[in-house]
Amino acid sequence: MVDTISRVRRSENMRRIKSSGMIPEWVVRSLVHRLGYRFRLHARELPGKPDIVRRPHKQAIFVHGCFWHQHPKEQCLDARLPKSNTSYWHPKLSRNVERDKFVLSALKKIGWRVLVIWECETKNIEAVERRLCRFLKS
Repeated sequence: MVDTISRVRRSENMRRIKSSGMIPEWVVRSLVHRLGYRFRLHARELPGKPDIVRRPHKQAIFVHGCFWHQHPKEQCLDARLPKSNTSYWHPKLSRNVERDKFVLSALKKIGWRVLVIWECETKNIEAVERRLCRFLKS
């Protein structure tokens, strides 16, 4: 399948994609705040710069985009691999998945508890809230 827009326009679109402050991240932040917990954002000193950090409790929360982090759930349509330019996308997305595994392992080794919330999961606010409650209370 051929891309329907020019290379220049595609490059411009990709350049505009931000790494933080996206809607799923805002959803999770607002839930954590509404539950009464205080937190910090993007702790640079920790592996992977978790999206939400509670240092005293050694809790880290990542909000992963289904496409960029390749959500393994088969029902997640956002995680489908592109059909064009596969020689670029497959290695790139595979590196992201490997890096995520390394980061989670590194955080656990230094005693942190980690929760990963996927972009598609943020569409069910009640379910995410229940997961957050269980994670943050323990």
